[in-house]
Amino acid sequence: MIGNQIALIRRELWEHRAIFVTPAAIAVIVTLGVLAMLMLASGFAKELNLAIFGAQNVAGDAERRAALTGFFVGTSWLFLVALMFLTVFYSLDSLYAERKDKSILFWRSMPVTDAETVVSKLLTAAIVIPAITAAGIWITHLVNLVVFSIWVATKGGDAGLLVWGSVSLFDNWVAALIVVLASGLWMSPFIAWFLFVSTWAKRMPIMWAFLPPIVLGLLEWIVFRTKYFLTTIGERGDMTPLFHTLSLEQFFEEEQWRHGVENISLLGHMDLVGFVSDPGFWNGLVVCALLTTAAIYVRRFRDDS
Repeated sequence: MIGNQIALIRRELWEHRAIFVTPAAIAVIVTLGVLAMLMLASGFAKELNLAIFGAQNVAGDAERRAALTGFFVGTSWLFLVALMFLTVFYSLDSLYAERKDKSILFWRSMPVTDAETVVSKLLTAAIVIPAITAAGIWITHLVNLVVFSIWVATKGGDAGLLVWGSVSLFDNWVAALIVVLASGLWMSPFIAWFLFVSTWAKRMPIMWAFLPPIVLGLLEWIVFRTKYFLTTIGERGDMTPLFHTLSLEQFFEEEQWRHGVENISLLGHMDLVGFVSDPGFWNGLVVCALLTTAAIYVRRFRDDS
């Protein structure tokens, strides 16, 4: 079973090159954006010299660590947006494409069951793609730190103090890994729904993935004058249970800095126990299991040949 899963996940990575290409493209875009920002900043020589002097001689280690954490978070958002779109399109296409090009007939001749095939695609979408995204974030951080260090050195600053002496790689990298993996698990009901749609939609799976929830939400509003269904779906995307003290939007607010910049730590604001013990987490896994079972059943008896 485990050996089959590893082989099937390798197949997914081989067939869907976008899993690697997308994070690589985002990494290039982010790095070019950082280079453009540094080039733009170089045009303000007087202000730049004051900023470097203040960072070295006035600001403390906590302030520099907070600034670098903000830099890391700012350069990671694009990866999270790309992760969302990549997961949606992969989930909708993974089972639909093999029916469309008839390759399902070949894969059914292999010594793997429909359950193993569907589960491998679920694991790829919920765990493997987020893990690769996290690796892309780490590599981009390293590249940008090197670029930033060279730039600081050329401007007369001490890169060892301003960059490498203050950066908290462990805190930021582990936090990035936790966020992307938790996102995959928290959004697993949606991933399973997309896989289910991918097993039976004859054409335009993206339309069938989003049209039924919208129609159900409209019917609920027309009949009961409530918006519980769409509100529940919308609130699922907040990832609220993962951060117990404040939301990501509040993390870098000036008021938070005034109360103690020493507390600028992503891991320090995470509540993994609260996340795992949240009823919404387990309810989501139950819904994911039900929809995955439905996808396995449909794939087993769906015949497009």
